[in-house]
Amino acid sequence: MICISSSMCGLFGLLRSPLADHPERASEAFVTLGTLAEERGRDSAGVALLNGRPVLQAARQSERANGCEDDRRSDMSHTGVRVIKGRGRFSGIWRADLLDRLDRSPIAMGHTRWATQGSPFDLLNASPLVVPDGTGSGIVATHNGDVEAGALRARHPLLPPALGTTDSEPVFQLLAGCRGAANVTGLLGSLVGRAALAWVDRARPDRVHLARAALSPLTVAVDTEQNFYWASNPRWLAEVERHTKVRFASAVMLREGTYLQVGLTAASSRRRPRPRVLTRAGFVPTARDWDLDDRVWTGFTAADMARDRATLRHRVISIPAPRQVPEKVAAATAVSPEFAPAV
Repeated sequence: MICISSSMCGLFGLLRSPLADHPERASEAFVTLGTLAEERGRDSAGVALLNGRPVLQAARQSERANGCEDDRRSDMSHTGVRVIKGRGRFSGIWRADLLDRLDRSPIAMGHTRWATQGSPFDLLNASPLVVPDGTGSGIVATHNGDVEAGALRARHPLLPPALGTTDSEPVFQLLAGCRGAANVTGLLGSLVGRAALAWVDRARPDRVHLARAALSPLTVAVDTEQNFYWASNPRWLAEVERHTKVRFASAVMLREGTYLQVGLTAASSRRRPRPRVLTRAGFVPTARDWDLDDRVWTGFTAADMARDRATLRHRVISIPAPRQVPEKVAAATAVSPEFAPAV
């Protein structure tokens, strides 16, 4: 294991509502979230733009990614999803010519990285990752945190070799094979360390799965046009309202031990679908005795940090801490509105 920093990564994303009259506003909010997420990661950044078409097993078996990549940048089209990532800041990998594709993407996922396990110089370690499961269509996934990957692989010796060297990839490999909330929460409850996750099953690209295990924060929100968002820091949503025309109808910080599946569904046969929570389940997360660190809340206001800390409910086990190399910590001082924790 290469432990480079205990600072946190940034997650952000968007599940569009077909009811929205102004898709360009949600796109502007997504890009704004990516820029704000730089405070939680500047080693690499990436986005995944899904086109909403299910990926069938036959298509996945014959799949070959197309695009261009070198040791600093990658722009690859897989079946059903285009993944753009590179070393450095989000603002360094985002391009204006991607806006049209973003406007047409039902789901967009983003990630900014401070490297914890795995070299920051290898794009195989940069997220989002497209991970197969061997029998299905696989998932597109992002992770904020740091978990005991070696112990996870020891418990699951049949996992295929990873392409990169992060702790995230074996988690994604296992999630790709999970079917049903009980299997998902069983896996999430077995993780040891900090974790917040967002992933999409490529066979069901109208749904997003979100989970907060121990510590790593995750906020969800719905705007007035019924678009659904997620972000590592609730303050970013206030900044989105300040700098764009998007207005949020609700926003909550997820409690530890929460798993959500959010997808497009209609309240009745005569209504158009919009994002709704399809599945909510709980589990008991586990942290190491050295995981609780103020850097978990990098960029948070003091009020949001205190509010979230008051809800923590993970188990703690004793594991020797890895040797640390000098940290890279970002600071932020903007003010956040009151975002209540989820029940």
